[in-house]
Amino acid sequence: MAIMMKQKRRLGAYVYIFPALLFMVGLRIYPLLRGLYISFYKTDLISRWDFIGFQNYIKVLVNKQFYTSILLTLKFTVFVVAGHFIIGFLLSHILNKDIKGITFFRAILILPWVIPESVIAMTFKWLLNPLYGLINQTLMSLSLISEPISWLGDGDFAFVAVVLACIWKGFPMIMVILLAGLQNINQDLYEAADIDGATGMKKFIYITLPSLKGVIYTALVLDIIWWFKHYTIVWVLTQGGPGSATSLISIDIYKRSFEYFEFGAGSSVAIVVFTIIFVIKYVMERGFKINVDS
Repeated sequence: MAIMMKQKRRLGAYVYIFPALLFMVGLRIYPLLRGLYISFYKTDLISRWDFIGFQNYIKVLVNKQFYTSILLTLKFTVFVVAGHFIIGFLLSHILNKDIKGITFFRAILILPWVIPESVIAMTFKWLLNPLYGLINQTLMSLSLISEPISWLGDGDFAFVAVVLACIWKGFPMIMVILLAGLQNINQDLYEAADIDGATGMKKFIYITLPSLKGVIYTALVLDIIWWFKHYTIVWVLTQGGPGSATSLISIDIYKRSFEYFEFGAGSSVAIVVFTIIFVIKYVMERGFKINVDS
């Protein structure tokens, strides 16, 4: 009887997780395996399927432009994630305080994350327009510049503009995750520290940071994965230009696949990017000494 009840409970658990499992297989695992399969072919996805083994990977790995795009993507990810973390960390501490009307500010500050990426990109494109953009108009009215600047037409300015737009879009996610972590810290620890005469800095170092280690790790991993493969804002703002100033690896994958119709090569680059992200995640897991199994 006990065995039957145990099997019944186990069957019930499988039924509960089946929709989520189906979702994962359909939207995560199948596309990944399909991309891996395509990467071994020279194909137009309809009538031409020439098996060429690892030639696509060799072609990618001997291409200097691939490494240039990877380094640019790493640089972009470091700046964006650092911006998210600094802003999110500061705001999460402010929003964790018991201040009148704090709920209103929490709702306002999360808005950039709610707004679609394409809308944010179009808004920044309007702000940075050299002819009628608000940024140039404001700077000229303050006599900080004498003539309009083509922010998205200059390589240096374009990269900075793309990074700032992505920082503005993404900081609320880090802020919310860290705020949730702060609110879950046992307040008894702070009260005990107060009794022992600990200063604010000591409480931050010995209570707050250790308590947030797992939360910080999760926030950083999610943010790095999200922005290493980011596409929408960069494409709408610059399409990878001017030149190759903002040509991230995601832009390279898109162009190979849907402009040059080299679907096999595009898939092979995507698989390499997946591998790089997996390695980054593994290194961070070891760096934070996180035991995922526990």
